[in-house]
Formats: sequence, C-alpha cells, structure tokens
Amino acid sequence: MTDEQDGAARGDAEGNAERGPRGSRRSAAAAAGGRGRRRKKEHGLAFKVFWRTVLGLFGLCLLGFIALVVIYLRTPIPAAHADASKQVSIVYYSDGKTELGRFSTVNREDVKLAKVPKTVRYEFLAAEDRDFYKNSGVSVTGTLRAAWSTLSGGQEQGGSTITQQYVKNNFLTQDRSAKRKVKEIMIALKVDRKLSKDDILEAYLNNIYFGRGAYGIQAASQAYFGVDVNELDASQGAFLASVINAPGLYDPQYGKAAETRANARMTYVLDGMVKEGWLSAARRAKAHMPQFKKYDPHAQQVSGPSGYIVADVRAELEKKLKLKPEDIDRGGLRITTTIDKGSQKAAVAAVHKNIPTQTARLDALHTGLVAEKPDGAVVAMYGGEDISKNAYNSATRAQLQGGSSFKAFALAAALQDGMTLQTRFSGASPLKVQGANGKSIKVYNDNHEQFGMLTLDRAFAVSSNTAYVRLNQALGTGKTLAAAQQLGIPANSPDMDNPSTTDVLGSAAVRVIDMANAYNTISAEGKKADPYFIKKVSSVAGDYSYDAHPDSKQAISKDIAANLVNGMTGPLKDAEGTAHKTAGQLNRPAAGKTGTSSYYKSAWFTGFTPDQLTVSVGMYAGNGTVSLDKATHNESFYGGDTPATVWLDFMRAALKGEKVAKLPETKDVKQTTTYSPPPVTSTTQPPTSTTSSTPSSTSTTSSSSSSSSSSSSTSSTTTEPSPTTTTTTTSPPPSPTSRPTPTRPSVPITPPPVGNGGQPESSEPQPTP
Repeated sequence: MTDEQDGAARGDAEGNAERGPRGSRRSAAAAAGGRGRRRKKEHGLAFKVFWRTVLGLFGLCLLGFIALVVIYLRTPIPAAHADASKQVSIVYYSDGKTELGRFSTVNREDVKLAKVPKTVRYEFLAAEDRDFYKNSGVSVTGTLRAAWSTLSGGQEQGGSTITQQYVKNNFLTQDRSAKRKVKEIMIALKVDRKLSKDDILEAYLNNIYFGRGAYGIQAASQAYFGVDVNELDASQGAFLASVINAPGLYDPQYGKAAETRANARMTYVLDGMVKEGWLSAARRAKAHMPQFKKYDPHAQQVSGPSGYIVADVRAELEKKLKLKPEDIDRGGLRITTTIDKGSQKAAVAAVHKNIPTQTARLDALHTGLVAEKPDGAVVAMYGGEDISKNAYNSATRAQLQGGSSFKAFALAAALQDGMTLQTRFSGASPLKVQGANGKSIKVYNDNHEQFGMLTLDRAFAVSSNTAYVRLNQALGTGKTLAAAQQLGIPANSPDMDNPSTTDVLGSAAVRVIDMANAYNTISAEGKKADPYFIKKVSSVAGDYSYDAHPDSKQAISKDIAANLVNGMTGPLKDAEGTAHKTAGQLNRPAAGKTGTSSYYKSAWFTGFTPDQLTVSVGMYAGNGTVSLDKATHNESFYGGDTPATVWLDFMRAALKGEKVAKLPETKDVKQTTTYSPPPVTSTTQPPTSTTSSTPSSTSTTSSSSSSSSSSSSTSSTTTEPSPTTTTTTTSPPPSPTSRPTPTRPSVPITPPPVGNGGQPESSEPQPTP
C-alpha cells in the first residue's frame, strides 16, 4: 500500500470512529485515555475519621511515651527520708513550745533477709506481689486499675508492687496525688535496675508498718508473738503478711470481726502459696490462726492525767483529720493543742485538793472536768488520775445521769416559748404524777422542802423539783430534751429519746464534755461550737499542715441567751442558792447549776463566766453503782458540795489576771420556739400550755433539790395553784419548724452503768432511812 493509501485508510478509520453508532470521537478518545490513566476512588467520611483518629492517638501516645522517657531520665532516686519518718509525733500545749506528751517511740530493728525464713518471705509475695521476681518494679495493669478506680470515684485501691510500696514508704510522702504516683513509678523503675530483688525485699520488710507501733518484721514478730523473726512459722508469717494490708482492721485485739477479716486474708495468702508452688498442700492444711501476745496499747503512752489528753488528741487526729495510725506514730508530726498549761495545772490541783489521797475508797471515786472557751477550744481536761492504771476517761467517755443540771434546758425552753424569768409556778411538795407504767408516783423537793409560788429564776436558784416539773407540764412533753439537743447534748445519749414530764430532773445520761458544751452555748451568746483539742499540726518533713478553723452557729437568739444567763446566776448569788457557799464565792459575775442524781450516783456543777470560760465537773463512784456518799463515808454528796468546790478552785486559778466578764443586759423577747420535742414514749402526754394556763398534774417520776444549803421559804401548802405570770401572752406557742440535731455525736463506747436511765425514783437525792 502506498503512503497515500495508508493515510486514506487511517482517515476512513478515524471518520468511522467519529461517526460510529451512538458513539463519538470523544468517547473513543476517553476510552483510549481510560486505558492509560485510571481515575482515583473517593473514600467516605467514616474512613477518614477513623484513620485520622488512629493517627492522632498514635501521635499522642508517642508524645506521652517521649514525655515519660524525659520524666524518667530527669527523676533521680532521692535520699531516703527515713530519719524524718522515724521521728515520733510530739504533742504540745497551746504555746506550741512546751511538750505535753508523745504518742509513741519508733519500735524498729532491721534484720538481714537471710534471717527471714524463706516460707515467710514468699508469704509476703503471695499477699502483695506474686510476680515480684519477674516484673520490672511496676505493675502497669495494677496502676491503671487503681487510677481508674480513684478517678471514677470508686474505692481506693493499691495497685502497687512491693518495689513501689518500698519507694513510697522510703522516699516519698503519703499523699495520693497523680504527681506523686508518677514519681513513685519512675523511681521504682530505677530502683529495680539499681538494686537486686533481694535487696529490695529486705528493705521493704524492714520498713513496712505492721501495727502495734511496730515497723519492720523483727519488731512485728516481737509485738504479735514475742519471738524473733527467724522463729516465725508459716501461720505466723501468713498473719504478718496479711495484717500490713490494714493493721486497724486485721489485728484481733480489735475484736472478733477483725479476727474474721484476718482469717479471710490469711486464707488468700496461703492458697496463693499453694497455687504458686511455694507451699505444699500438706503444710497448707496444717496452717491455723496463731496465738498472740497480749498487747498493751498504753505501754508507750504518757501516764498520769496528761495521758487522757494525749489519747483524745490522737482520736481527733484519726477521726477529724483522717490521719492513719502509721502517719501519727512515725510521721514526725508536731501537734499544738488548745490545752493551756496553766489551766491544766489548775484542773489537776483543784481535783487533788478537794479529793485528798486519804479519802476512803479513793480508787472508786472518779472525777471528770472539762473547761471550754466560747469557740469550743478545750483549755483543760481532767479525765482521771493515771491512764496507765485506768484507761477509762471520766470526762469524755463516762455518761452520768444529769440530775438538776437539766433544769437549765427547761428554762431555755420556757424563755423560747414566751415565758419570762418572772413566770411563776408552785414549789409545793409533793407533786403526784402518773408514771409510764400507769401508777401514780410523787415528786419531792430535797428534804421535803416546801415552797410557795416561785418565779422561774428563784425556783432555779433553790432547785425546786416540783416547780420545774410543773413548768415541764406547761411546756409540753419533750420540750426540755429538745432544748438540750438544741444547745449541744447529743440526741443519742442514753434516755434522750425517752421524754416525759419528769425528764427535767435529768434521768438522761450525758458526758461531762457534752454538758460543758451545752452550757458553753448559753455562755457564748447562744452560739454553739463543737469542742476541739487540736489547734495546729505540722510535720518535720514539711509535707503536712493543718490549722483549726472553729465554726459556730446561732442555736438560740442572743437575747434569749442573755436572759438565760441572768436567770442562771441564782444558784451562785442567791443566799439560798444551791452553790452559794461554794461556787458563789468566786467574786466574779458567773452563772451555773448544780445537779445530783438519785441516791448520789452522780454529782455535778457546771458554770461559766459569760462569754469567757465554761467548766463542767461531774463525779461518780466505782462503775456508777456505788453511791458517792457511801464511797466517801459522808452523810450526803451534793453537786453544790465537792463538784462546786472543785469548780471554784479551778476558776480562781484559771481566771487569775483575766478581765472580769460582765453579765449581758436582759431584754424583752418574743416567742422564738424553733424546735420540736423527741417522740413521746411515756403513756401520758400533759397538754401544752401557755404561760397563763394550769398545768396538768399527771406525768412520770420524782425528784428533789441539789444542795443541803437549800432551805424552805414562803408557803408550805401542798395544793397546786395555777401558775401566774407577768407576761400578757395568750396565744399558743408557734408551731415547731425543725428538730435540732446534736453537734457532737457520742463516742461509740460502752459506758459504765452510772445510771440506768428510764424513771429513777429521784433525780435529786432523798434522805435514806
């Protein structure tokens, strides 16, 4: 074919292609181009988001890894703070300089790992870190699990290897911050590379806290079993490996529940030993709960009266400041208390002066004294003669029937219900009332004294039982106990949930510190504050600090409190007042009330100088079943006698050089009742009365006055005239709006049977045949 023919053929082909059926030249070209260059496929949005997320997370992980590497390289192994951790915690008086006592000395003796039986070593691994000899010093899964539990608000978990625990105890503080945890991990990784596993295990066993004041396995072996570490058997070792988890929860000295928890933990440890091949099944079957050495928790405590203060300071550190026992014992804490050295010396001297050593059956006579500032600071406390001989604190643990001390609470309720100090009730004796069992009983004044119509302040001064029972009838059942709670008596004190017409005579049992707190509310212009012992805490290592910030709230109005203070001066300044011959000789404006329970089972005086210092003194004999008059071979034992004299001698010394407090001015006040009484449990409910109504003569129990100095005056009639009043109020008291809650819950202890509550024959003593 010639060139021309060839060209023509190509032309015809091109023309045919251009004119082909349903085709075009462009489609052919496109087809030809498609065979040479394939078009890219577009990906969906989800695909892009997924891979960008993956790349982003990878980048973050890479940056995090780099950051961890940098932190690791820049984190040195610090010097051990063992010296600081070994220092005892010291308790100071309020000046922050004079030592009051110490909690304990550090009980620790290091031993070589070779001295620890191999079985015992592996029991600690079974309990705390079964991969100890395999891991790099850190458990990643455990750490992440613990971190997630903490961040999600779950229960705190350890998640730490033995190496991490050693690092935390030996190099770091005990705080739970993320920063500290990261630092712990980095140091653990370095320690694991620097030290052998045996060296780490040895240091760990010599450093860990076992409870009972023991640090290290040698001290623990002696504290729990009285043997050296090399004599430990498999059962003893399993217990020691278990107790470090929480000494306060697993030490059988704390009761059966603790022993049960320890047994379960030991089962976990011993079963783990068999699973790991470290203990044969035969030896496992022979394991049992070991026998323990008797432990005296007060062996290293301060003896004498100061020991009770140190013990209560420790309790406040644990319960209020949430410090663990090991933090207190080995933390090098410096605790400044609220206890004034001069006031404390005065408290001990006042008790010793008035209860001399030659007193018959002195070992059976117990005195509690608490002195409190308006903000709740306890400046002095006498809980007993020697805590090493009797650990029971008569000031903060013993619960004594309150006796006529409760009349102050009835007076508070009366003033809030619209009565005044001049409202009158009959003091005629006896007064027949109906008891909870439906039987009629009689209320007497002490020594069957007779009074005519008495104003409330006069009846308070001479402690007329019948007048205050009639007042209680007019108020309505339960108002006195409600006012007591309002001022600071805990609602869960014995018999505080058993209101009756005669609860004003003090069948409820309270602690001395609670009575001081309730009267302190009255003294402090109606502001209620919780008692406290700790003013400031710091640590030698500088990793802990605390400053008290006492808080108070208005429990009753300032004007009501002012009237109440003035109404409570009678027992001291009235010539026939129940404490006139004792506490009344203070020669300063003061107020207070005596209290004596049935058959002299307890005797009280609680008083204050207004908005300055409140002091309560409570006394009982034996375990509360011994009458004070029998214990001392006296004819009687009233609150206006020894307790008021102890109060007087203390106040004279404690207030020496202090300004003379003034009584507040009284003002006319309106009804301000803002509380409701506890549920009624007695069989009768005397009707609530205004100040112009006649009280019902039916209720429960009987009582009398609180001092032998009380004498009869005015009428001797035994009729029951209607109460008269100087107020013009005719409307009923306002409806209750709220029920007060206690400001200080009772310590959960078993008190001595110093009063069985309920319905005593008399909350003030009667002459015995």
